[in-house]
Amino acid sequence: MESIKVNVKDVLQAVTAEQIEALNPEASEAIDKLHKGTGAGSDFLGWVSLPSETTDALIADINAVAADLAARCEYVVAIGIGGSYLGAKAVIEALSDSFASLRDKGDARRTKVLFAGQNIGEEYLNELQDLLKDKSFGIIVISKSGTTTEPAIAFRLLKEQLEAQVGKAEAAKRIVAITDAKRGALRQLATEEGYKTFVIADNVGGRFSVLTPVGLLPIAVAGFDIRKLIDGACRMEKATLDADSTNPCVLYATTRNALYRHGKKIEILVNYNPKLHFFGEWWKQLYGESEGKDGKGIFPAAVDNSTDLHSMGQWIQDGERIIFETVLSVEHMAKETIIPSDKDNLDGLNYLAGKHVDEVNKMAELGTRLAHVDGKVPNMRITIPALNEEYLGELIYFFEKSCGISGYLLGVNPFNQPGVEAYKRNMFALLAKPGYEAETAAIQKRL
Repeated sequence: MESIKVNVKDVLQAVTAEQIEALNPEASEAIDKLHKGTGAGSDFLGWVSLPSETTDALIADINAVAADLAARCEYVVAIGIGGSYLGAKAVIEALSDSFASLRDKGDARRTKVLFAGQNIGEEYLNELQDLLKDKSFGIIVISKSGTTTEPAIAFRLLKEQLEAQVGKAEAAKRIVAITDAKRGALRQLATEEGYKTFVIADNVGGRFSVLTPVGLLPIAVAGFDIRKLIDGACRMEKATLDADSTNPCVLYATTRNALYRHGKKIEILVNYNPKLHFFGEWWKQLYGESEGKDGKGIFPAAVDNSTDLHSMGQWIQDGERIIFETVLSVEHMAKETIIPSDKDNLDGLNYLAGKHVDEVNKMAELGTRLAHVDGKVPNMRITIPALNEEYLGELIYFFEKSCGISGYLLGVNPFNQPGVEAYKRNMFALLAKPGYEAETAAIQKRL
């Protein structure tokens, strides 16, 4: 079976192969830290061996719960924020019909998965509740504590609505909680109300949780094969055990760090397939939250080409030379569209007649990469054989493992996020949350 591939030849104008290879000893130490748990953040390394440790029993349990929700519900709302929603959203969007939300219920295996708790949008929540009036819906609520503001607000609103529409007993059958094994408000509520639960393991941080029930349950509800997703991740886990030249994670991590040490401070993840937009959003959280600390870190950005060539293309081509690009390229399309001939040829496109749309897209990708390299933008290319569950599983684990290695090469703890709490303290003080009286008084003096 094919696998994803990493090509770094188009960075060699900015850094040499020798400069990349010089980081291999550090990468070897980083892999050793990940496997032995001897580095910073070692309490959060459960994801490293997660694919190979995922049991058939867990997969069967998740699939059974997903089937029950799908049988009861036309819509299932996954409530969570950050890693508690981005991974599932990325996989579902990558595998779904682009216009699934506009189609009727013709595809019976597809329950519509919606998302809430990822923002504090009053109109968003109002419109979501309006959509769900008189509809059959269920809830997957994802929170370790049950008190994170954004998902807690959404869950309070939707739980009340669901109970009003179907009664408490039926609502309890339509709510699944993914939370801490023993502690927290959500665990207490789930126990009291009798919700089905799955556990968020203490040793897996949110941004690394897509291959746990956090991501697997919504993906399964949407009708996709989570066993294949895990199988793909397993293959990448096995392929990245050693710090040698065959390890794609080492190549990616050492290359991006060599570029960073030579003044390239921004990495732009580029895709040429609109289905990968939310994969870029997941990747941004994974790397931004893992590496951006202690005054260090490559800034992660993402663009959707060729769309963004008509907005960001000028800056990338001619702007400040502090950037490099990592291009995600999907080799084989699942569906075919051939460009027709037109007898009048007023648009001048007959030279493309008979070609696949994707052939044009691939030439747009190649032409852009060549132009950007000529414009002194180093380019890496990650080739994905196809968009399916197995290759997405590979890609997810590839980026997770690479992130752990890269964070240690940067000299930071890749598994904490101390900066995330700053906005929360200010928000709680501004809202006069009980227990924050001193902070409220202090912040009021600043306003």
